[in-house]
Parts: sequence; structure tokens; C-alpha cells
Amino acid sequence: MAQTAMTMTMAMLLMALTPICFSKITNGGYLYPQFYDQSCPQANDIVHFIVARAVANEPHMAASLLRLHFHDCFVKGCDASILLDSGGSRSVISEKGSVPNSNSVRGFEIIDEIKAALETACPQTVSCADILALAARDSTVLSGGPSWEVPVGRRDSLGASLRGSNHNIPAPNNTFQTILTKFKLVGLDVIDLVALSGSHTIGNARCTNFRQRLYNQKGKEHTDQLFAARLRANCPQSGGDQNLFFLDSGTPMKFDNGYYKNLMDSKGVLSSDQILFTENQETMEIVKEYAGNEELFFQQFVKSMVKMGNISPLTGYRGQIRKTCRNVVG
Repeated sequence: MAQTAMTMTMAMLLMALTPICFSKITNGGYLYPQFYDQSCPQANDIVHFIVARAVANEPHMAASLLRLHFHDCFVKGCDASILLDSGGSRSVISEKGSVPNSNSVRGFEIIDEIKAALETACPQTVSCADILALAARDSTVLSGGPSWEVPVGRRDSLGASLRGSNHNIPAPNNTFQTILTKFKLVGLDVIDLVALSGSHTIGNARCTNFRQRLYNQKGKEHTDQLFAARLRANCPQSGGDQNLFFLDSGTPMKFDNGYYKNLMDSKGVLSSDQILFTENQETMEIVKEYAGNEELFFQQFVKSMVKMGNISPLTGYRGQIRKTCRNVVG
């Protein structure tokens, strides 16, 4: 009798849990903040300590680490493919050489340092993909932005996609519709587009990424002319491709809603930023809302970051846990 009752109880429990698990799997993988609580309880602390030290040494690193997570997730999902070097047993062609990444993305040595520390504490347990997600969160917090619990449990990819990196990452000179399409292709909507673009409240842009709008008539129409003159002073029509400019000159190191205020004042550095206020009525209204309510921006940014972090993660037996983030195991 007791055996029958126990069997029935277990059956009912399994029936109750099955829809939840199935839902998680069909949404791209079962990620949850407590994934390493037993296998590597120090994981969050280790990542935070190393990111905090890196940002203290170089405040610009916060934006760089946040950007690594973006550029990873838009190519094959959040699987740390962006970290792989070319070569190896699988003849990887690295994404680091793509147009959006070459001479642009950085912070790889910080990810390597985090991985080495985690391998010492918990060998082959914490994925490089999860390190990117955790480092992005900590970079945001250390810059004055919101915090959130990062769902983890991702595994690392066995390869990279140079073509995907060249075609899937939104580019500074893309049209509004092209950018929105690239977001929709990975399951993100127009609200996510505006909220995630707010990460440009910190970081720099290279002259080569916004020169075009400084010297054509349409760009001039949508740019504050005194602001444009300051940009042109160090971004000539030719040369100076790698010259850097703050994306938010008002509070360049602080994660706040200054980015949206800049757009309303026609002081967006990148065309892909300014068009959020000039090319679409819906995004214009969202920009106004975030410019006037920083807390609203923070709340949506957190939601959109978690949503982006769940783009096609490798879970279960798919992928692997790399020993080093730059090389596939085996």
C-alpha cells in the first residue's frame, strides 16, 4: 500500500514538472541562476572580482566586455564562438577577423584570466559562454547600471562562423529596417532593440564607423552641427580610422540614460543610434520614455539582456566546456 502511494506521488510530481521542463527546452535551453550553486559556488564571486579589477584599471573595459556578449549572441547564439582563435583540430576560422570585430572587440585577456581562475577552482565546470554573460552583467553594475540574476548553464560551441559574424551583427551604417530585421531573426523585438542600444551609454566608437554620416547631407540633417564639428575635428574624410570618440560625451563612464537624451538632442554618434529617434515613430516614443525615466530604461534593459542571453544556448550534451576559451577541447 505504501509502495503504491509512493509510486502515485512520484507520477503526479513528474506530470507536474514535465510541462515546465518541456517549456524551458523548447525556449532554447534550461538556464537558471542557481546552475553552479553546487558544482562551483564561487563562480559569481570569481568573475566579479576579476572584472572589477579590470574595470578599476581601465574603465573602458566595462563597455568592451559588455560588447563581447552582444557580438557572441548574435552569431550562432550565446555559445562563446567569438572567443575561438583560428586553427586547432577542427580548423576553426575565427570570428575575430570579421568586419564588426577586427580591430574592434577586445577584452579577451580578461576572459582568459577569469577562465584560468575558474579552472583552478572548479575544473571544466563553468563554460566560457556563461563567463561572457556574467562579465557583461558585472560590467554594467560596475559602471553604475542595474544588476540582475544571470541565468546560466550554457555550454561552449565547437566552432565559429566568420560569415555569421560578418552578416548577422547590426552594423553602424545599416538602415533601421535592416537592424530591426537582424534583431527579429534572433528573437528580439523593437523594444529590445531600443533598450539594448542603450548600452552605448558607455564605450567608444571608431571614426571609421561614423565618418559617413559626418560628410553626407542626410547625416548632417539629423546631427547637431556644433557636435558634428567636434567629431569632424578628429575624424577627417580620410585617415584616422581608429580614432576613438565617446558614444556618450556627457557621462562616458557612467551607465545611465544619457544616451537617450543625446538622441533627442541630435547628438547620437552612430547612425544606427540616431535613427532610433529619426526614422521610426515607435522607437522615437520609446527613446523619449527612457530619456525621461532612467528606472524604466534599467528595468527593460535587464529584461532584454536576459532575453538576449537566451538566444540558442547549447545545453545538456550539446557543445562542451572548454578548458581554455580560445580553443575547442579535443
